[in-house]
Amino acid sequence: MSIQWLLDVIEDRKNNPSEKSYTSSLFKGGLPRIAQKVGEEGTEVVVAALSQNDDRLIEEVADLTYHTLVLLSARGIDPTQVLNELEKRHRG
Repeated sequence: MSIQWLLDVIEDRKNNPSEKSYTSSLFKGGLPRIAQKVGEEGTEVVVAALSQNDDRLIEEVADLTYHTLVLLSARGIDPTQVLNELEKRHRG
């Protein structure tokens, strides 16, 4: 699996909604729902980092990453823009 594979799946679910797809249901809920999930997952990452085992932290970071990618897609932002910003900061 790669990030590109995940991005492709997210875009497919956005462009071809399915009643059975969790990703499609997020898009249907709109930005408020997607942003709420990013916030929830961010909190869960903090809790896992401070009080849970490594496996749980990995699971929560995976959830946060996924929901963040959905948020970027919903806003029409290409994830490479985020990478470009990180690169810019590294140089600065």
